[in-house]
Amino acid sequence: MLKLVFLLLFGFPAVTAVTHSLKYFYTASSGFPNFPEFVVVGLVDDVQMVRYDSNTKKAEPKQDWMNEAADPQYWERQTEGLAIAHQTHKANIEIAKQRFNKIGDVHINQFMYGCEWDNETGEVKGYFQYAYDGEDFVALDKEMQSWIAATPEAVITKHKWDNNKVEMSRRKNYLTQICPESVKKYVNYGRSSLMRTERPSVSLLQKTSSSPVSCHATGFYPNRAQMFWRKDGEEIHEDVYKGKILPNNDGTFQMTVHLIRDLPSDSSEDWTKYECVFQLYGDNDDIVTKGQVLSNEPKPNHMIVPITVALVVLAAVVVAAVVVILYKKDVFPY
Repeated sequence: MLKLVFLLLFGFPAVTAVTHSLKYFYTASSGFPNFPEFVVVGLVDDVQMVRYDSNTKKAEPKQDWMNEAADPQYWERQTEGLAIAHQTHKANIEIAKQRFNKIGDVHINQFMYGCEWDNETGEVKGYFQYAYDGEDFVALDKEMQSWIAATPEAVITKHKWDNNKVEMSRRKNYLTQICPESVKKYVNYGRSSLMRTERPSVSLLQKTSSSPVSCHATGFYPNRAQMFWRKDGEEIHEDVYKGKILPNNDGTFQMTVHLIRDLPSDSSEDWTKYECVFQLYGDNDDIVTKGQVLSNEPKPNHMIVPITVALVVLAAVVVAAVVVILYKKDVFPY
């Protein structure tokens, strides 16, 4: 349920509706050397816009437009609130260690909350979820106004939190009112970045002549995209494996769709029947790729020496060149 990175896959809508999201991730840990005890990140549409950790002890914007969206005292308030949340989540690890009776100092406590808002229907989906040592712990059932214990060790927490009606009301108000309004505000301020479109480069790749042929797209934005194989103009569903949309370091995304079927590697005529189609939300022009497949299959032996020499020269050149927010605070103990 809880991961530091949540990747959402959206199909293509028939209209211009878009689901926007606001998510916060709290991670408290113990026993990890050279890693902050407490880290918080906030994301709008899966783009990080704020960060706090126990080393810097400071809430900071990760996007320029966040300074415009926040009032002058925002960062000070968030820093103070998250310093308190750090102590609470640190204490929760100790409480959980006793309940689970686990030996060892390496533990992790995770908390995720936020909402998704449909800009056409106005529908809002919100969530509060906790995990301990990589396993679900408790989650809020917003409709039933109660907590769901995912493990026997969490039942005590469930009863304690169910009986706190004030806190339950506060969380409901956040999910139904504060969170969706925050999504709208952040999307508006970050429109030039969040609503942009970037087309990818698409390649057909094959490790060896007997390996699946992969259609790989990288460098696209947003992450609302789909890609599929066609043969003779018809979409193929069998022998196709679609990978997840994954983030790149520069804020763009990548994805791969594998065609798992035997095709004669020496028959260009057969390959002309196949094509890979990439579609990006907000871009009306499909990217259709077919033709040459790039292969990583080893070259004949007579090529090894010149290639090795070229690599050595390239390495020498490289070496020479080198020489030259959040929601104010969550202080609800287990």
